[in-house]
Amino acid sequence: MIRRKLEENFFRTLMILATILVTGSFFLIVGTILYRGVPFMTWDMISKIPGGGFYIGKEGGVLNAIVGSLYIAGGATILGLFISIPVAIYINMYFGGRTWLANALRIAFDVLFGIPSIVYGAFGFLIMVYFGIRASLLGGIVAVTLLVIPILVRTLDEVIRTVPRELRDATSALGATRWETAKVVIRQIRPGVFTAILLSFGRAVGDVASVLFTAGFSDNIPTSLHQPTATLPLAIFFQLGSPVAEVQGRAYASALILTIIVLIITVLSSILAKQFSKNTSR
Repeated sequence: MIRRKLEENFFRTLMILATILVTGSFFLIVGTILYRGVPFMTWDMISKIPGGGFYIGKEGGVLNAIVGSLYIAGGATILGLFISIPVAIYINMYFGGRTWLANALRIAFDVLFGIPSIVYGAFGFLIMVYFGIRASLLGGIVAVTLLVIPILVRTLDEVIRTVPRELRDATSALGATRWETAKVVIRQIRPGVFTAILLSFGRAVGDVASVLFTAGFSDNIPTSLHQPTATLPLAIFFQLGSPVAEVQGRAYASALILTIIVLIITVLSSILAKQFSKNTSR
């Protein structure tokens, strides 16, 4: 009895310490960004592109990087979603979901999920060289799409597996084809789709390695897919490398902007997920 009580107290203490560590790390990171970024957060930072000498302390902002990040992350998430939904549906509806082949595909996507993003950047750069594509917005979208596809597929796969089996059996009993059943399943997983979008967008908008050689960098806002584009993570990297204290402060302001973008996407995803969950069966 005493041993069981000691064991329970030990693991309870361990959980409390882990919670404090994670929560404390979160507030430390956010607090540092706020403390060092707010003093340099100005309207120019979010409304202007870099002027001459911006990275040595002169006037300008990071509007080009904000727009570039949204272009790449948004384009990659949308493209990846169109690819990932059919894959997740095929694994569960046509492979049976629990066959050895379906499990092998899940393991493959788990491995792809864990591959460092620089590998996707290198592979995306190889594709660009083969097709003669220069560092551009298109190249960045292609590389980041490769990065987020495993995230989307595994997230959607797990969401589809939560759909009640009875719902699929009911549609099959009514004479529905597999594709018609899949459409019913897609309707049920709409709240989960927004979760997948959130995870992939958050990974895409904050990644540096995959766009380092594929998207390039520009002080201008791209007007076509074939122009190089800046991203906020790269802008932060370049600003932190400056010896000028003001430029380093702008890097934290850029990090704050990036955090706010992710926060907005999180809130919107939660609202939309709740809205669409009203019409799903449980």
